[in-house]
Amino acid sequence: MKRTPLYENHIALNAKMIDFAGWEMPLQYEGITSEVMSVRKGIGIFDVSHMGEILIEGDETINFVDYLLTNSFGSLKVGQVMYTTMCNDEGGIIDDLLAYKLGEKRAMLVVNAANTDKDLKWIVDRAKTFKVKVSDFSMDYGLIAVQGPLSEEYLRKFSPDVVELPYYNFGSYAIFGKYCIISRTGYTGEDGFEIYCKWSDTPFIWEELLARGEAFGVKPAGLGARDVCRLEASYMLYGNDMDQDTTPLEAGLSWVVKFEKDFIGKESLLKQKEEGLKRRIRGLEVLDKRIARHGMEVFKDGEKVGVITSGTFSPTLGKSIALAMLDSQLKPSEEVEVDIRGTKVMAKIVKLPFYRGSVKSS
Repeated sequence: MKRTPLYENHIALNAKMIDFAGWEMPLQYEGITSEVMSVRKGIGIFDVSHMGEILIEGDETINFVDYLLTNSFGSLKVGQVMYTTMCNDEGGIIDDLLAYKLGEKRAMLVVNAANTDKDLKWIVDRAKTFKVKVSDFSMDYGLIAVQGPLSEEYLRKFSPDVVELPYYNFGSYAIFGKYCIISRTGYTGEDGFEIYCKWSDTPFIWEELLARGEAFGVKPAGLGARDVCRLEASYMLYGNDMDQDTTPLEAGLSWVVKFEKDFIGKESLLKQKEEGLKRRIRGLEVLDKRIARHGMEVFKDGEKVGVITSGTFSPTLGKSIALAMLDSQLKPSEEVEVDIRGTKVMAKIVKLPFYRGSVKSS
């Protein structure tokens, strides 16, 4: 398995390590619930160095990235980030990712760890007719996410200018004497920042963040807490809530599809939009303490109407929640049944997100 630059730090913190997309990653430290609470009430820091970073540069960077992705990269100013999907010709999602506009001729795509190799091949193959160079520098940089309502107040002590960063913007900053790219982004539903630093600098920055953060309640948080937080905030997880057989329209991501420009998969998505969706992601509140897991079937009046894509018990809300791909005719407030290991458990369709935290809206 691959290891991030923080592997030894996780071992020193007695983290429970697991295999995640071929990386040896921390599932939890003290415990998932306490780590979720750290993120919701104070600050949690996550090692997300396993994410892939792909650099695109050249005269036709903007045109190429706009063709590659469903969202409008050309509309960004230098220093802005966008969330987007990258689709195949049929409109299926190859990956969901962040696109950073580094310059008029430079872009960085931050992709899911499990998809880095697949994404890189897809991008390189489609770059052949454009004047661009594609590079993978995933192993050159570490990535630390600082997430929680106190994150701005904390980071400003060491890098004062980050307070000026609007949501989904980034810049170059010094933190603890190390130069990094810091973006106001995250995957938890709380305000937060993501710090891109040299691979070799990552352990030092991680240790400094923990050592100086006691007064702010800074705690390390693992993949378990990250998954709970993102589900509470109703953020989709690739491989669970969407894949190459799912379109962004079905995944509730129509807002990242800009039909006024040309992009791979546009015709298929236009056709789906015109014909109407047959299924779509909905939120479920399970009326029971039991957890609806990925792959469990959903029923209405004895008929199968969908499948659970993600589920957990939310410590923040004190209830069992889930995302499900359901028949598009079903609407919020309707009740359905989830087959949890042979027992039909009632659930109610609810509007998303389940939880809205301190995350900035603009």
